[in-house]
Amino acid sequence: MQVLVRDNNVEQALRVLKKKMQREGVFRDMRLREHYEKPSEKRAREKAEGIRRVRKLARKKLERESGVSAPKKIRAPGR
Repeated sequence: MQVLVRDNNVEQALRVLKKKMQREGVFRDMRLREHYEKPSEKRAREKAEGIRRVRKLARKKLERESGVSAPKKIRAPGR
């Protein structure tokens, strides 16, 4: 992965690099590999991720078809 630095603007190049790494899932992999993950924990995590992904797709499909978005969560006052 490489990023071009234009006009010695290193800060902008770093932002672009971080964005690319985020899209590729590098940070997520690093976080997962920090500690050993038991096979049972890995299965449970992957199953939960799959459920989350399916629910998100179903929610987006419902929004597209009906044209109605999901209700907004109401925050408690004073926060």
